[in-house]
Amino acid sequence: MNTKIRWIRKNLFKGYFNTALSLSLITFFLWFFYNFFNWLVIDSVLLGDADTCRQASGACLAFIVDKTRFIFFGFYPESETWRPITAIVIFFIIVFYSRLKTRWNRRLLFNWMYCGLVIWLLMRGGYFGLVKVETNNWGGLPLTLMLATVGMIFSYPIGILLAMGRQSKLPLIKYLCIIYIEMIRGVPLISLLFMSSVMMPLFLPEGFSPDKIMRAQGAIIMFISAYMAEVVRGGLQAIPKGQYEAADAMGLTYWQKMKLIILPQALKIVIPPTVNTAIGMFKDTSLVIIIALFDLMYTTKASMQDSNWLGFSVEAYLFVALIYFIFCNLISRMGRLFEKEFGA
Repeated sequence: MNTKIRWIRKNLFKGYFNTALSLSLITFFLWFFYNFFNWLVIDSVLLGDADTCRQASGACLAFIVDKTRFIFFGFYPESETWRPITAIVIFFIIVFYSRLKTRWNRRLLFNWMYCGLVIWLLMRGGYFGLVKVETNNWGGLPLTLMLATVGMIFSYPIGILLAMGRQSKLPLIKYLCIIYIEMIRGVPLISLLFMSSVMMPLFLPEGFSPDKIMRAQGAIIMFISAYMAEVVRGGLQAIPKGQYEAADAMGLTYWQKMKLIILPQALKIVIPPTVNTAIGMFKDTSLVIIIALFDLMYTTKASMQDSNWLGFSVEAYLFVALIYFIFCNLISRMGRLFEKEFGA
């Protein structure tokens, strides 16, 4: 306790200027949180209509209560809401199951593939007596989770191959990988999404047009894989040259060397930047608004257009910000768990 008190005195109240600055900041934060708590809790309206909220001085939580289903699931049929809820539960179950290093084997890969198939069939329907729901009606949290998760799962191995290709001694492979990485990193994600939605169908055979969600997913994978390539390349360059020479001295082939010695060390090193890329990917899914996909951010904005609930954008943005914060925090915690498991 004495150590904490000494630290506070040394860093916060050492001298007149530091003392005045610390007291000013403490006063400001106390004032801010007091007023914010009153607005959000004490003076808020939890149940009621828009007129009741406009007469109150606090937050209109009734708006969130009324629009929660639409924000989370968009235009998915209300009578079938149990299906996206079940899909999200399945997603969390497989993520929780995958947290232990001892379960990282081929069986886990098949479990992910099986859960992904179940989630797709559950959301799409048309089988086993389920009403078919076109992907145009998918939206909200399930769509955001799908775009971010599938994007990271597929872009990670592609990024590893691109990073290895960029360091290849074969000029053709090396320069093809460099061109791809630099070209993709040189354009914004919005451009790729727009091209995948508008221009890609023009280059495909007549009558063959992939689903809009699939086209957006492909653009996201292309974009993130370029960034993952640079993340992995940083890990490969951090490995001492002696590790490569020792592997060559043992007579290992290139793929044996990378699989058994280099990649395990490199991927462990780049866990923090990989987690950072995953968090960025989760938030960047909001850009699919450019091609009219109803992700979590789009459904939030659409809910504010209801003529009966105009004027409550602050509550809506705070609510969706809380959702993004929770999921980004979960990704960060997962990253710290991986660091602890691998001793990074």
